[in-house]
Amino acid sequence: MATIALLGSCDTKLEELLFLRDQILQTPNTSVILIDVGRRSIEHEAITITQPQLISRYGGTRDAVTHLSRDELVRFMSSCATKAIKELLDSHSIHAIISAGGSGGTSLATKVMRDALPVGFPKMMVSTVASGDTGPYVGETDITMMYSVVDVAGLNQILRDILGNAGAAIAAAAHAYLSRQHQQKQAPNPQTPRKKRVGITMFGVTTPGVDAIRHFLESPSTNPSVPIETYIFHATGHGGRAMERLIRERQLDAVLDITTTEIVDHLTGGVMSAGPGRLAAAARAGIPTIVSLGATDMTNFGPRDTVPERYQDRKLYVHNPVVTLMRSSADECRRVGEFICDKLKAAGRPEMVQVWIPRGGVSMLSTAGGPFEDREADEVLFGAVREGLRGSGVVVVEDERDVNDGGWARDVAGALVRLMGEGV
Repeated sequence: MATIALLGSCDTKLEELLFLRDQILQTPNTSVILIDVGRRSIEHEAITITQPQLISRYGGTRDAVTHLSRDELVRFMSSCATKAIKELLDSHSIHAIISAGGSGGTSLATKVMRDALPVGFPKMMVSTVASGDTGPYVGETDITMMYSVVDVAGLNQILRDILGNAGAAIAAAAHAYLSRQHQQKQAPNPQTPRKKRVGITMFGVTTPGVDAIRHFLESPSTNPSVPIETYIFHATGHGGRAMERLIRERQLDAVLDITTTEIVDHLTGGVMSAGPGRLAAAARAGIPTIVSLGATDMTNFGPRDTVPERYQDRKLYVHNPVVTLMRSSADECRRVGEFICDKLKAAGRPEMVQVWIPRGGVSMLSTAGGPFEDREADEVLFGAVREGLRGSGVVVVEDERDVNDGGWARDVAGALVRLMGEGV
């Protein structure tokens, strides 16, 4: 039996939630746990966890929501629902989650999905705001957003069709997830060892090097006893956060953080920042980690006319009609180096961390003769890393080749394999 958690405000969306529940139950061997996260208490036999029950178990007294503002209510009820969903997940009682609502309901439900559930667990949000900027709702997770087209306010043929599709889709996803869980519980075949999972960050200007790394790591001759599979993360902000999240969820065994460009965007106000937590997860986890400086020669902005006025006199490169790159200054390179050192010096196992400096160029744009060649700025970056990690226990390797050199890529990959204890 696949069980789906259905989250919603029953005081305002009961009719729609009950219809969605019925659509889910049309799939054989499927059950629903309906959780009420509304402001007012509603009684209905289909509600599994009522609003008073949710609050009393996870948030205090029923009076706690009486005088809350709309924003405060969303925060409070999402906190309660997150605790409830975590318990259901830990007890293997649910296999998917779905919700339907407007902007407030979407904010509440997607926060629960992001905070309570790991990547790979089926999550779906039928929402009135799913056709706009979904970044704040999805974040670095795998929430599926389905646009409701019409408001989730009374049933009509369009909404019935959409909720019917959503119900069938989440039921199928729940059964697929349940099937995977059963397969994973079966005794492993000793002849087929579990693959080691290596996360790698990549950008367009570091793709050749990362491709070489990936092919080396996944070659049967590299690790015949313990095969490796790679997880490539596009360093666009969301990609870096996604990798950090998977590290925290223990879904990665090692990291080749080749492309740390998101740090530059964080420090300069670019559009592809991964936030101040970048590099923190692997250092805390103590897993084998190699960090490099890929694409730290640039900040990412949108179309040329979106570059802030304060940067108009800087060296700019139009990558494509919607991406404009700005060359990192010497001062910005120093700050990037200091950021990297601060994060890595906090590593619980510094012997498991290395930093590889590709002195020949940190991207295909900053090699000799490239549009972003700036040896002075590069030397400031390299020096900040070298001096900042001196005595930390973190090994710093300086290499004259560039980040996309095939030999450099193979040597970096080999170093990671040795850190993983498997030999080359």
